[in-house]
Amino acid sequence: MNVLELFAGVGGFRIGLENAHPDYFETLWSNQWEPSRKSQDAFEVYNYHFPDSENINVSIADITDEQFAEMNADMIVGGFPCQDYSVARSKKNEQGIEGQKGVLFWEIIRATRIIRPRFLILENVDRLLKAPSKQRGRDFAIMLTAFNNLGYSVEWRVINAADYGRSQRRRRVFFFIYRNDIPFALQMDQRFEEQEQVFDENRYDDYIFHEGLFATQFPIMNTPVKKRHVYYELPEDIVEVSDNFSGTVWNTGVMRHGRYYSIDTAPNYDGEPITLGEILQNEEEVPEKFFINDPAKLEKFQYLRGPKRIERTSADGHTYIYSEGGMSPTDDLNLPGRTMLTSEGTVNRSTHFLNVNGKYRLITPVEAERLQDFPDNWTALKRLSDGTVTEVSDKMRMFFMGNALVTDIVRKIGEFIVEIDIAG
Repeated sequence: MNVLELFAGVGGFRIGLENAHPDYFETLWSNQWEPSRKSQDAFEVYNYHFPDSENINVSIADITDEQFAEMNADMIVGGFPCQDYSVARSKKNEQGIEGQKGVLFWEIIRATRIIRPRFLILENVDRLLKAPSKQRGRDFAIMLTAFNNLGYSVEWRVINAADYGRSQRRRRVFFFIYRNDIPFALQMDQRFEEQEQVFDENRYDDYIFHEGLFATQFPIMNTPVKKRHVYYELPEDIVEVSDNFSGTVWNTGVMRHGRYYSIDTAPNYDGEPITLGEILQNEEEVPEKFFINDPAKLEKFQYLRGPKRIERTSADGHTYIYSEGGMSPTDDLNLPGRTMLTSEGTVNRSTHFLNVNGKYRLITPVEAERLQDFPDNWTALKRLSDGTVTEVSDKMRMFFMGNALVTDIVRKIGEFIVEIDIAG
């Protein structure tokens, strides 16, 4: 299966897919571009590991239609930035819509329209399902409508990696998108043929709870949380969705032929997650620079992680109280790690702060890689445009991992896709 990896970062999707089946998935093309940066470190790390694929280091908007047309990709994958997906009529009305801010998502739609892959796997932050705050779920509904208009179905699930045995409490929404004319989709059509004309609210229960990709790979409880479920018929006009969407989107669902069924679900996993303590390097392997002995820094972490009530003044002169609850003084080594951010390793509230055998320290780049199920030292080296191989700074390595995904989640998704693709 030929794969195009968009927003490739340092190759998280590729690692996950190759771990699922190294001989089945072949990533022939990738695109990685960091705007407003002279140094393209993530691309250079990717290019160091995968020099034989066609790795494109330009803005995705600069990849021409002709270039996309030359890619016979069976699958497109990528974790795209979360933006505003609102749409409006274009002046020339050439395509009917014009992305105002969510331009990167529309580039995925452009690539899909041209390449017509059988499958897509996409990933985003879970707040996408509730965006924007004044019209919750609208952005997601726009995405569903865009894929529906291209002849694709979408299955989604918000997955906390720690709920399924991994070492990080990282919640992300994953999308399994498939073309409506492939055997997998046609078999579903045949199964539900008698019900397609009647909006039977139980039609997809077996699929969502037991048989679908996410149900088989990431099991859930057999009933909706607090009986939360919703059915919604999407207008064909994507501008109407942008202007008037009034539905609800829960953490699990499926959209087929312009209708979606969404349920609020809870995980049902029998195993135990990997703890933060289990992924730590041996103490003698940790460089001295990651230990914190400076009393001022220790006091700063104590303050940042403690409760706060601070009087602040807004730009228009309004005075208000900003409050923040307290955290444990250090991260619990008996629990999975918290969600990593791109600021990991700096002195801030979100950074993992450890007490190991009475010594305070930060996590190392290797430990950050382990939290995302990357191989040790994956981000240690990069290849420059002149072919020179050089080391990557600790700051950038942490930044990469804050942007990355848990590759084992992709592995399990990939295993399901191999199964249905072979079955035909």
